[in-house]
Amino acid sequence: MKTTKQWDVRGAVGLAGVFHFLLCCASGCLLPFLTLYLRQLGLTASMTGIIMALRHLVALLWRPVSSTLARRHNKRRVVIIGSAIFSAIAALMLLVFPATGVSTESVSCNVSRLNANHTFDSSTLKPPTTSTFSMHKFSTPLGNFTDSQTEIEHSPPLVVTTLASTNNKETSKISDTQKVEAVSDQSKAASQKDGQESLETPSQSPPSQPAERRTGRALKKGEQQQTKNELELNVVRSEFLGSLKVMDAQHQMFFLVMIVVGIWELMAAPLEWTADDGLHEYLDFVDATDRHRTVKPWRLLGTAGGVGSTGILVSILYCVFGTVIHFYAYVLLMFVIVPVAALLPLYRHKRERLPGSGLKALQLVRGDSRALLCVVSALLTGMAGSVLADFLPWQMQDHGATELQIGIALALAPLCQATFAPLNGTVTRFLKSHGRLLILAILGLSFQCLYFSFLWTPWAAIPAQLLAGLSTGALWWAVEAQGLDIASPGTERAVHRVFETLSLDFGAGLGSVLGGFVVQKFCISVLFQGMATMLALWCVALAVFQWRIPRQHRINYSRLLAADASEASESESDQEQENDWLEKAMKDDKGNNNWKRLD
Repeated sequence: MKTTKQWDVRGAVGLAGVFHFLLCCASGCLLPFLTLYLRQLGLTASMTGIIMALRHLVALLWRPVSSTLARRHNKRRVVIIGSAIFSAIAALMLLVFPATGVSTESVSCNVSRLNANHTFDSSTLKPPTTSTFSMHKFSTPLGNFTDSQTEIEHSPPLVVTTLASTNNKETSKISDTQKVEAVSDQSKAASQKDGQESLETPSQSPPSQPAERRTGRALKKGEQQQTKNELELNVVRSEFLGSLKVMDAQHQMFFLVMIVVGIWELMAAPLEWTADDGLHEYLDFVDATDRHRTVKPWRLLGTAGGVGSTGILVSILYCVFGTVIHFYAYVLLMFVIVPVAALLPLYRHKRERLPGSGLKALQLVRGDSRALLCVVSALLTGMAGSVLADFLPWQMQDHGATELQIGIALALAPLCQATFAPLNGTVTRFLKSHGRLLILAILGLSFQCLYFSFLWTPWAAIPAQLLAGLSTGALWWAVEAQGLDIASPGTERAVHRVFETLSLDFGAGLGSVLGGFVVQKFCISVLFQGMATMLALWCVALAVFQWRIPRQHRINYSRLLAADASEASESESDQEQENDWLEKAMKDDKGNNNWKRLD
């Protein structure tokens, strides 16, 4: 007798929740702090914006293509495992580049090292020759070192960072110029000496010169040439990523980092959609797609856990490991994902999925006026979210924030968004329309941007982050409700992904590029105020458009079928009641007739 295969829906959903929790936890360990690391590499705001926009562009183009190819060739598990491994390797490639900036966390380590290691002898007044800032050593003269040390000891934390960075830059410039001048002087002296020897050799050395003297002079010339070559080689090594004929060190660093980040996103992009599609088809086969939405809170909790935990670890262990903890935590969690992915419930229907679901979803969105308003709202909120994600850590770092404060502040938004999920239906019933909820969500994001533009202390970011979690949760609930209103049967996920892609990829890419150039031209406060003004104006326009556009109710065929079934049951019950009444009347009439006969 053939045994039937058992489908464990609860176990499948639980294992998928663990996978997405670990995946989002790994992303939270590194991605929110990536702009801080790019700033530490010495890249400008515009360069940072372009690199972050490249990530979103690669995800926009490659994520749907890779998901489709993995399903068509039935290689989802191979794609997930390979993507996890190679994305971890690609992330480690960023550690090859040397850091040229000074992190905020290094101030406490540097001051303690200065107080412990750099003590002056009162009799000789000879300062130490080296000083360590942000894991880089450089030499300083006596006057500059004593002045900088006294200024650091009697300055506030923000001034300490500025003084340390300026002293670092000045001393590095002085040491580089001294090295180049010394090498050039030595090479000139060697060339002049060679020239003099070549001129003096014919007149001073007769033809009958002994062979030993000629051999010794040749060896001396060879040693001088070897010394000259070694000095030139040292110049090339000391000018790693230095000034070239085409680009300087900063632009060379920018292009190399951009290439590595592009490869990294190319490897990591297929992970989420491929696993999510496999789980959805698994649940669809057993007719349990309503359980698919229970995975989303695990993603938010994983993001919050990754951001908060790595912020605390880096703040504690910075003096030992530095900021590489972010990368090591990402790599560790990616390798932990591999055995989970090997057990992940994936299923592929034997029947081919109807092609063109994405195009059909785009047509549905384009054909509805309120859906187009949601598209613009998703685009603008995606730009605002990208601006905050990229440059809010910079704003907090400028106000003396540590990794601990940045991690806790950034972890509060996904936590609040996860807690908003049970309140979605209550808030929507209270407002009687998801369009009003959308307006309130955008207004909350506008107030958040305005609040961050006037940030005065790192801990002051916590109230705005709480509001951000509620606003983002309300926004996506309203967008999802609008998608369900316009979607035809079988296109619900495709319509939702249209909004998600426009917001998290296309809008985020535009926000990163524009935000980087605005910060480069003006400052971060001006960027946040501009985004707040733009969102506030769109709130007013959205309210006017929703008032003028008539609301079209979608015909829900499932509700009609349910209504028909209820009407049929009601008609059957009425008919049964009529039959009962008729039978009772006939019995009464029969009883009356019998009584008359007895009389």
